[in-house]
Amino acid sequence: MQQNDIKIISYNVNGIRAAMRKGFIEWLKAANPDIICLQEIKANFEQVDIEEIEKAGYPYHYWYSAQKKGYSGVAILSKIEPDHVEYGTGIDYMDFEGRNIRADFENFSVMSLYMPSGTNINRLEFKFSYMDDFQEYIDTLKVKIPNLVICGDYNICHQAIDIHDPIRNANVSGFLPVEREWLDGFMKSGFIDSFRHFNKEPHQYTWWSYRANSRNNNKGWRIDYNLVSEPLKDNLNRAVILPEAKHSDHCPLLVELAF
Repeated sequence: MQQNDIKIISYNVNGIRAAMRKGFIEWLKAANPDIICLQEIKANFEQVDIEEIEKAGYPYHYWYSAQKKGYSGVAILSKIEPDHVEYGTGIDYMDFEGRNIRADFENFSVMSLYMPSGTNINRLEFKFSYMDDFQEYIDTLKVKIPNLVICGDYNICHQAIDIHDPIRNANVSGFLPVEREWLDGFMKSGFIDSFRHFNKEPHQYTWWSYRANSRNNNKGWRIDYNLVSEPLKDNLNRAVILPEAKHSDHCPLLVELAF
């Protein structure tokens, strides 16, 4: 790898402490990204074995937990020191749940995003509000920061190719027409789906239910993305999903940028 290639991984770990018990640190050393964005950390900074993370080669780590204990939360671990770290969006109801953290580097900025899921009717309304306010927030942000990579769990499948059973899931949150329309519009507002930029094949997923042996049967959903802003298009080098990592019901995904 040349010195100017930056490897960024996004990973919903479904509890950082549980993932670490399942070999996350060993995997992280082997995968060796420059930056990793974590979602659903479900812990406060002081509950995590930080020493292990630093020994793995990540001296720069930033944690943004939900106010509610053991819930939600995002983090960024980095080998490179950022110029600035932004905790949250300034929109209180988003920030109470620890869903956004951003690190600004010399040539680009990386955000770890954990979009709410719409598992019941109240949360679905919450998710819709979040989607609208997040779009507005990003529209403003990218004027100031055009080179933006938004990594994370969007809790939405974009197209039929991104879900194992589009017919039966047509009315399930995560694949509702209104959600898919929003994600489509969000991408069209100036972002590239880095994985699909390189890979048009079906049956490529990032999340599997724990039920009915879904992962072994590859009955999954692609709800995690590394969205790269249009000005970085020429810097896109590679993007892959890493399904062999099994510390969570999600798997990590990587994007590599060349500068």
